[in-house]
Amino acid sequence: MQHGHTPGFPLGATVTIEELQDDPHPALARLRAAEPVSWLPALGGWLVTRRDLALRVMRDAVTFTVDDPRFSTAQVIGPSMLSLDGPAHHRHRDPFSRPFRPARTRERFTAFVQDEVDRLVTALLPAGRAELRGEFAGPLAVAVVAEVLGLPDADPAVVRAWYETFVTAVSDITAGRPGEAAAAREQLRAAVRAAIAAPDGSLLAEIAAGPWEPTTEEVVANAAVLMFGGIDTTEGMIVNAVQQLLAHPAQLALVRADPGLLDGAVEESLRLEPAAAVVDRYATADVELAGAPIRAGDLVRVSLTGANRDPAVFPEPDRYDVRRANAADHLAFAHGPHFCFGAPLARLEARTALRALLDRLPGLRLDPARSSAPRGLVFRKPQALYVEWDASGP
Repeated sequence: MQHGHTPGFPLGATVTIEELQDDPHPALARLRAAEPVSWLPALGGWLVTRRDLALRVMRDAVTFTVDDPRFSTAQVIGPSMLSLDGPAHHRHRDPFSRPFRPARTRERFTAFVQDEVDRLVTALLPAGRAELRGEFAGPLAVAVVAEVLGLPDADPAVVRAWYETFVTAVSDITAGRPGEAAAAREQLRAAVRAAIAAPDGSLLAEIAAGPWEPTTEEVVANAAVLMFGGIDTTEGMIVNAVQQLLAHPAQLALVRADPGLLDGAVEESLRLEPAAAVVDRYATADVELAGAPIRAGDLVRVSLTGANRDPAVFPEPDRYDVRRANAADHLAFAHGPHFCFGAPLARLEARTALRALLDRLPGLRLDPARSSAPRGLVFRKPQALYVEWDASGP
């Protein structure tokens, strides 16, 4: 969509997709200061970078909706809680969100997560080195999602392959290329049908039999949504937290001296480098936001990464500080009707993972010979996270 008013946003006109993928923080800081709602030709839409404005957009699902045929996830998996608003959104979301309330999450998943973390760390221990995304964070996130969904006999490698297909298709569509995931969707559909029919009372069986009476297609689409959140962003959250902590030795020393700071380390990492960098909305009417003349139908992309480094809320926003008092005011799990209800489970996984890695891998450190910088336009994390430790330690 071409806009006659784009010359009013000179900074936005200079921002490239490559910049946003590699190191978006300098560009986001410039935009936030001068063009907090800016038209980016590279994205074919508006980018919102200030925290107060990000909240306004995410809270107002009437003016800024996800319910648009261009919404990338809907193109890949069909209508789901992620791509609907209003009563339809509640109907899709409520049966899935109830089991993830904090107390129930702790009760249902703490032991499983702890056991899985212990098993993975034990397997890594003798080697003295590992690539933590592929050998630890990814397998943990996949195992937890398979457990959550109760997919009978689902091989973790197969679950991972489905989700990678979905994520690639979403990323392709976001970058303006066609995305394809029909085969993975068909396999997921078969697994969901089996889970619904299984007598073990899985989450999916519970939902299918509940008062909401969702169709199988609705359960399949929302199971795919749980994969997005449960695998990609949780894996990203874990590797980003490890990377941030190991890249800041003084902060690592604080956490080692006081394990009570572990929660702060997780929240500060979520603030500095959220695993999901942006969320997309579409304007339903002409509206002005911070002086930007948004038109009905325009893409309005909220930069969670930009909002999380807003100096009006977070002093010295680029500094990693595990003692930051308001780190948890970040928007890494979004906000409003589409706030991530899996946040308690993701936090449980990240905390358990971080504690085990620090406790059981002596002298844990980044491999100095390899880059661990996060990358990605939509989902941001290191492509690989190589670490070393003292295998002969106590």
